[in-house]
Amino acid sequence: MALRNHSTVTEFILLGLSVAPHVQVLLFVLFFMIYLLTLMGNLMMLLVIRIDSYLHTPMYFFLSHLSFIDLCFSSVTVPKMLENLLSQTKTTSVRGCLAQVFFVSFTAGTEACLLSVMAYDRYAAICHPLLYGQIMSKQLYMQLVWGSWGLGFLDALINSLLAMNLVFCGAQIIHHFSCEMPSILPLSCSDVSKNIVALLYSTFLHGLGTFLLVFLSYAHIISTILNISSTSGRSKAFSTCSSHLSAVTLYYGSGLLRYLMPNSGSPIELIFSVQYTVVTPMLNPLIYSLKNKEVKAAIRRTLGKHFQRIRC
Repeated sequence: MALRNHSTVTEFILLGLSVAPHVQVLLFVLFFMIYLLTLMGNLMMLLVIRIDSYLHTPMYFFLSHLSFIDLCFSSVTVPKMLENLLSQTKTTSVRGCLAQVFFVSFTAGTEACLLSVMAYDRYAAICHPLLYGQIMSKQLYMQLVWGSWGLGFLDALINSLLAMNLVFCGAQIIHHFSCEMPSILPLSCSDVSKNIVALLYSTFLHGLGTFLLVFLSYAHIISTILNISSTSGRSKAFSTCSSHLSAVTLYYGSGLLRYLMPNSGSPIELIFSVQYTVVTPMLNPLIYSLKNKEVKAAIRRTLGKHFQRIRC
């Protein structure tokens, strides 16, 4: 999987978010704090779901995998961003850049699949509550989760293998803070038609495909909620999926726009990238803990047991 021997470029320059030194320091502090919150929030979710037996259900099994993928997603991009914010050179090797492309695609694709699987879970719980245990069997939700990881890996592998055959020469500046497929294709001096086709298929089949599954699930959910006669019943039904709906809106709203818009290094493009690669992994555990009564109760029980042990 090595690059061709006659490739004249061995490293790229990541311009990042700003070239002003004082702004870079402020951005370093900001994103360092965001990364710490991301680590603590998602590790807390993993710990609480693992410890509390009340959360050993399909919904929280999916949520634990979402928290883990958010940890991975953020760790693929943010540490390198922080390094470049304090560095004068801001370079990354071609191999390192392609490795980051693979892991960004892998984690982003897996998260998209997980969000669509979680939408189906909420559809089964709200639209078919009496059959939920039969529909969402252990065998099925295990298959859905590992299928999500498998599809994310396969999608990233295909695009990355095609990128390994590219030759980079001349221009080596990436107008971005991380290596993503849309950012590196314009830097190649070889034929990228296959890469563009593969990327478009990935975006439309994987990105829009999973979004369509989410949309159809919520169309049925909203229809079911509107048919509930009591106001309290509608409120209770909606509360079970409001957290997931918020997470879906944040992720797809910025992720799809990032990959569908032309690659230009514009501020709005960078904002969308920061939103879905940096901010969303931090917000997901906050959304699920602040808007979910079961998670808040589990956190209180976990902290209560911890303080009791300290007193003893």
